[in-house]
Amino acid sequence: MSLEARKNSNNSSRALQVLDTLRDPVVMIDNNDMIAFANLEAEYFFSSSQGQLAKSKIQDFVPFSSPFLALIAQVRGDQSPINEYRVDLSSPRLGADRIVDVHVTPVSEEPGAMVIVFRERSMAEKFDRQMTHRGAARSVTGLASMLGHEIKNPLSGIRGAAQLLEAVVSDEDRALTGLIRDETDRIVSLVERMEVFSDERPIEREAVNIHVVLDRVHTIATSGFARGIEFVKQYDPSLPSVLGNKDQLIQVFLNLVKNASEACRSRENAQIKLRTAFRPGVRLSIPGANERVALPLEFCIEDNGPGVPEDIQMHMFDPFITTKQNGSGLGLALVAKTVGDHGGVIECDSQTNKTIFRILMPAAPRSHVAGELYPPE
Repeated sequence: MSLEARKNSNNSSRALQVLDTLRDPVVMIDNNDMIAFANLEAEYFFSSSQGQLAKSKIQDFVPFSSPFLALIAQVRGDQSPINEYRVDLSSPRLGADRIVDVHVTPVSEEPGAMVIVFRERSMAEKFDRQMTHRGAARSVTGLASMLGHEIKNPLSGIRGAAQLLEAVVSDEDRALTGLIRDETDRIVSLVERMEVFSDERPIEREAVNIHVVLDRVHTIATSGFARGIEFVKQYDPSLPSVLGNKDQLIQVFLNLVKNASEACRSRENAQIKLRTAFRPGVRLSIPGANERVALPLEFCIEDNGPGVPEDIQMHMFDPFITTKQNGSGLGLALVAKTVGDHGGVIECDSQTNKTIFRILMPAAPRSHVAGELYPPE
């Protein structure tokens, strides 16, 4: 091989390495729409190997009526790059909720060929929202620390004074001192709930079977607040364990199931679904991490209630956001913090007659689970 040929070969190898490090799916198609190249992320996106992709047309992976196909034809005709946002590629093959931003660029050296870059909008939005939720939780952490030190001590004095007055005032005024005492207790209870956000101690974690957690939550719910509501369990029996704190996970799902029961209780056919699934293609880039973090474990709590108002959905994991008349707005904020502490993300998809809280979490490392069979990666 000549020096020039070796140099070109090295440059091509570097170019492929660069494309494989990109966290967006990238494919190149020829003038017949055959896939000529796909980077590593594209394999995850299309759930197909390089060999399978090389034998396929891009049309094989998108719905027949998708506007994405018209976009390709437009770029090929105009010979100019185009960006298109929020393109729906949802299909039985790619899965539901595959909303992407697409950048299509013609290849001048090969007539009819073009490079297509996909950016998964739904996952990016989920991750961005999760970072916002964690930032909001950190704000509550600072507020909780301040409240714990600056409010609880004076409240204790106010409550003590009310008790002393209660012993000497008339029966008519005793109701007022009782009101002062009860309201003081309510404020202290709220402050104590907020103090949970300031607990930065490391979580004691072990390999946890999430189905054991969900069954425990189901038993508690049907024995109390969700009595009379139909529960449907759709479990993946081969699901690996999650590395987590069992008690905290029980509290997370208790909170979500309680919210679901309150949302659908008024319906004649009130129903809550508990679902688990293995999603090997879900990977996120976490700040400070050198590699993309796989979040293959999906846990869903679904109810058939009226749905969450659209103006609330974007902020429902923020502190003090609630649709309940007497709610504090801290329950879902604490859920988001706990899920984040476990290295996962949580998202809510809501529409009329259906609300799904979806939690994505990493699987426990093999070293933590002796003899457990993992699904293929």
